[in-house]
Amino acid sequence: MRNLQLSLNQTQKIRLQSALEKLESLSSKSNANSVVTVADSIPIYEEGILKGHGTLDRKGELVATVCGVVERINKLIYIRSLRSRYKPETGDIVIGRVIEVAQKRWKLELNFTQDATLMLSSMNLPDGIQRRRTAVDELNMRSIFTENDLVCAEVRSSHNDGSLQLQARNQKYGKLEKGQLLTVNPYLVKRRKLHFHHLEQYGINLIVGCNGFIWVGEHVEVKDKMAVDQTNDSEQQIGKSDQNSMDIDGQDGTFTPLETRQNICRIANAVRVLSALGFSITMEVIMETVNLSKTMNLDIHEMLGSEFYVLVAESEAERRSLTKRKR
Repeated sequence: MRNLQLSLNQTQKIRLQSALEKLESLSSKSNANSVVTVADSIPIYEEGILKGHGTLDRKGELVATVCGVVERINKLIYIRSLRSRYKPETGDIVIGRVIEVAQKRWKLELNFTQDATLMLSSMNLPDGIQRRRTAVDELNMRSIFTENDLVCAEVRSSHNDGSLQLQARNQKYGKLEKGQLLTVNPYLVKRRKLHFHHLEQYGINLIVGCNGFIWVGEHVEVKDKMAVDQTNDSEQQIGKSDQNSMDIDGQDGTFTPLETRQNICRIANAVRVLSALGFSITMEVIMETVNLSKTMNLDIHEMLGSEFYVLVAESEAERRSLTKRKR
């Protein structure tokens, strides 16, 4: 929110400041004793405490060396930084861009300190059959992924030297097409049980990557390979005499309807607004922002206007206030 540049009039400035102060008061009340800045003292109520990341023992007193939230796991005390780069954990759903096709592996950029590696042996092949990878598969790697392709994968393991291994052994992983890639600060994305979302009413797939890459694209059904092959064989036998109809079908397979493209842009703008305001990116908050824009009868481009930023901040303050009252 520090880099938020908006041309606000005096009324909008007052409204935005009021909403942000309300949000700050709500967060400070819930984390009054856990938020620390550099050189703040961390109270210790028991002996045998283990000092973790972001802490330092100075003259018998535990002090913070970074800004963040104090976390405790049994006797371990560490500070979770509020603004930091992506820190991978095994099982994270991530989105990366292919930067190199190497021997039996792809190199992906993940918004991490190092590039990640996706081995050919850890990739679900297009035929869907689990088998040993051969030299032919290695020669055909560019037919699966090539440079600048967007790939959804899962973190398989991370090593002490910072290297990262990925895997994509499921049909839900793989190449991403017909959509938009958005980049947000990784700390805005919280690890949850579900990072894949199918918005049926919009025909959209929403993938919230733990590394701060968010994908908004057209929904693609995962089909059974054998069923597809049988369908293709029957279509080839029936459709040989009608070349024009086959051409039309081919166009339909690559064409994204206008309504779907508009939905992609609307959801993407909602993510941009939430990211600029510094709010956590979840499917529920994104859909509330989209519904707010529709309730206000705003066009897609009007969502990036100053007034909508103020409305979203006020709506988020009201939502958090209601959530706290229910507790």
